Amino acid sequence: MAEMIKGFAELEPELWVGAGGKGMMLSRMFQAGYPVPDGFIVMPSSFEGDQLRKAAWEQCVERLNRLRELRPDASFAVRSSALSEDSAAASFAGEFDTVLNVRTDEEIREALFTVLHSKYAKRVQVYSAVQGVDSAHQLAVVVQLMVPSEISGVLFTADPITGSRMAMPGNYVHGLGEQLVSGESNAYSFTLSRKGREYEGPREFKRYAGRLALYGARLERELGVPQDIEWAVAAGKIYLLQTRPITTLTPGNRDTFAINDSLTGDYLWTNNNVGESISDVFTPLSWSVLRALDEEHNVIPGQYIFSGNICGRVYANVSLSVSLFSSLGLNIKPILRKMSRVFGEIPEGMSVPVHPFSKRELVKTVLPKIIYSMKRVNEAVRNSPRHLKESPQWCREMTAMLQEAQTRDELLRLWNSELWPHNVKAMWSGLEAHAAKMQKMEKLLGKLTLLVGEEDANILLSSAGNGSKLASLGPLTGISRVVKGELSRKEYTEKYGHRGPHEFELSIPDPGEDEAWLEQHIAEYHKAPLDVEELLRQQRIRAEEASARLERNYPQKVKRLSRQIAACTEGPRLREAVRSEWTRTFRVNRVFALKAGELAGIGDDIFFLYLDEILDWLAGGELSAVRFISERKEMYLKYQSLPPLPSMIRGRFDPWIWQKDPHRRLDYYDASIPIERPDTESLRGFAGAAGRIEGQVRVLSRPEDGDQLLAGEILVAATTNVGWTPLFPRAAAIITDIGAPLSHAAIVARELGIPAVVGCGTATTRLKTGDRVVVDGGQGLIQIIS
Repeated sequence: MAEMIKGFAELEPELWVGAGGKGMMLSRMFQAGYPVPDGFIVMPSSFEGDQLRKAAWEQCVERLNRLRELRPDASFAVRSSALSEDSAAASFAGEFDTVLNVRTDEEIREALFTVLHSKYAKRVQVYSAVQGVDSAHQLAVVVQLMVPSEISGVLFTADPITGSRMAMPGNYVHGLGEQLVSGESNAYSFTLSRKGREYEGPREFKRYAGRLALYGARLERELGVPQDIEWAVAAGKIYLLQTRPITTLTPGNRDTFAINDSLTGDYLWTNNNVGESISDVFTPLSWSVLRALDEEHNVIPGQYIFSGNICGRVYANVSLSVSLFSSLGLNIKPILRKMSRVFGEIPEGMSVPVHPFSKRELVKTVLPKIIYSMKRVNEAVRNSPRHLKESPQWCREMTAMLQEAQTRDELLRLWNSELWPHNVKAMWSGLEAHAAKMQKMEKLLGKLTLLVGEEDANILLSSAGNGSKLASLGPLTGISRVVKGELSRKEYTEKYGHRGPHEFELSIPDPGEDEAWLEQHIAEYHKAPLDVEELLRQQRIRAEEASARLERNYPQKVKRLSRQIAACTEGPRLREAVRSEWTRTFRVNRVFALKAGELAGIGDDIFFLYLDEILDWLAGGELSAVRFISERKEMYLKYQSLPPLPSMIRGRFDPWIWQKDPHRRLDYYDASIPIERPDTESLRGFAGAAGRIEGQVRVLSRPEDGDQLLAGEILVAATTNVGWTPLFPRAAAIITDIGAPLSHAAIVARELGIPAVVGCGTATTRLKTGDRVVVDGGQGLIQIIS
C-alpha cells in the first residue's frame, strides 16, 4: 500500500504530488531550514472513500505523541492539502475548512473528517467549476503544531493587484490570522521595498520586517515565481505557515490555451513593429515554436521579444530591457528615445515600469547570456553570405525529407539534427546579422535630419539601399515580371512562395501551397496595372534632387556624407534578405507539423498541440494532450473574435472587460492611470482585484440572500468571507465595507478575474440597490454615476 503518513522532514520529492500543494510546500520549506512548525501529512491513501483507515489513524496517533514529547502543551492545526490546491493555477484560498487549536486525539480525528468532508461544500464546487478544476478533489490533510501567535499576517513578494515587483506588500492582525484571511477585520498594512529594504508601516512591526523580507526574497528565488506567504510571530520569532504562488501573476492555463502575459506583472508591452510582421492570432504550436526561438535569443530573464502572448497576439516586453540599463545605473531617457524608433513613441502620461533587477543578479544570469549572444551574432555575421546562398536549396531538400518520413523516430531525428538547428541559425541571422549596419544607418539618419530635415533625410536613405533589390519588394515586383514573361510561375513560387500575410502562423497555408493565390494577384494586376519599377525610378529621382540640395547647402560636407550614405546601402538590403530566409525556414516547420499530424492520425489538429507535446510523443510518449484540443480550439476562436487590442499595454489587461468600454482606446491601455469622470461622486477603498467595469449595484446583507443577485450586477456587502464566494461568478464586481486587499476573499476575486474594491467603510450605506457605478478595482475607486 502507498505511504499513508509522512512527516515534513521525510517527504520525498516523488511523493510531492500526492501530498498536495500545502503539504508539499511545508515539507520543502521545513527540509530547507525555514522556520516552519513541525507536522505531518495524512496522504490520500489514508482514506478509503470518506473513511480513515485504521492503520493510518494508528500512525497519526504515534506521530502526535512524538510531537507532544517536545511540547506537552501542544495544540494543532488541521488543514486541507488538496492536490489542486495552492498551485500556480488555483489557490482554493479558504475554500476548504481549517480546524484550529485541537488538542486531544478525538478532537484531531474529528477535525480530519471535517476537513475531508469540506470538499463537498458548495463554495468548493462553484470555485472548482469556475477554475475548470475537477470537483472530485483528491485530498491530503496537514496536521501541524500551532504557534501561539501574537501577530499573524500575509506577505506577497510582488503586488498581487498591479503585478509590480518594486515592493512586497503585507497585512497583519494581532492574534490568530483567521480574522485577516476571512476578510472580517480590517488589518494593518505595510510594505517592504526591494531596493534598500525600506519599510513603511506600523512601528511595532518594523523589527520583524527585514527578516521576513529575506525569507520572502529567498523563497521567490528558489521557487522561481512570486510567492503568497502566511506567517506568524510568537515569542519574538517569525514562523512560516504556508507559501504558494501568487496565482494572479501567472499567464493563464496552458491546457486550455488561456494565455495573457500581461497578467504576470506590471510591465509595458507593445506590438508596434513585431505586430506588423506577426499579426495573426497564434495557434498553440506556432506560439510555442516562436517562444522556443525566443528562449534561444534572449539575454534578460523573462523578456520575450516576439513571443510575449496576450490572448494569442504577439507583444514585446519593453520594461525588462529598460530595467536592465536602469539597474546598471544608466540614464534610460536616451535608451527610450532609441527604442521609440523600433517600438513607437510612448504616449504622454504613460511611464515604463521598472523591474528591480539587482546588479548581482544581472552579472550572474545576464552576463553569460550576453557573451553567448555576442558569439552567436559574430557567427551569424560571418556566415550570413553563405546562409543566404544555401538557405533556399536547404529548405527545398528538408521539405522533401520531411514529407517522405515514415516513422516517429525518423521525424524526430530530422527535427533534432537538422530542422531545429537551422531554425536557430536562421533566427540569429534574421535578427542580428544586419544589426550593426542598421545602427550606423540610424545614427546617420539623426545627423542628416539635423542638416536637411526629416523628409530629405528619409528620402536619401530610403533609396540608399536600392529599393528594387529589397527582398520584401520581391513578391510585388515578381508579379509584374511574371506578367511580362520575365519569370515563370514555378520560379515565382520557388522565390517568393513563402512570403504572405500569415507567415508566422503555421496552421495557415502560404501562397506557395495555393496556386489560386498567384492567379488571383495576376488577375488583379491586369485589372489595374501598377508599374512598380516606375515608382522606384521616381523615388530615385527624388533622392537625386535631395542629394543636389545637400551638395548646394553643404559643399564642404557632401563628400564625407555621400560616403557614409553609400556605406549604409547594405543595411536595409541585408536586413530584408535574412528576414526573408528566416521566414522561408520557419515555414518548413509547417511541413514538419503536417507530417506529425499525419503520423498521429489527427491531421490539422496538430496545430493545437504545443511543440514539446509533439516532441515528447515522437520520442515514444503518449499523445495525452489531444484531450485538450477542443478546449484550445474554442479559446483560439474566442481570441479571434476580439477586436484589435491596444498597441501598447501597461499593467494587467483584461480584453473581455476592455472591449465592453465604449470609451476604449486602441493606441494604448494603462492600468496604472485611474479614469476619473467629471460630475460624479466617488468612494474609495483598497484595491482588491484589478479591472474596470460599469454596472448596477446589488446590496446584500447576508449570503443566504444570494438568489437576489442577478448575473452582471455589482455585489455590495459589509464583508465577503468564503461563505460568499459561491456568488462571485455571477457578480460583475465586488465592493465591501470591511476587508483587507490580501484577504482570502480578495484573492479569490482576483483569481476569478472579478474587479474588487474592499475596505470602503461606508459602501453599504452610501450605495443602494439599483445605483449605477464604475468600479476600478486596480485603483480602489468607485465612481457613482446615478
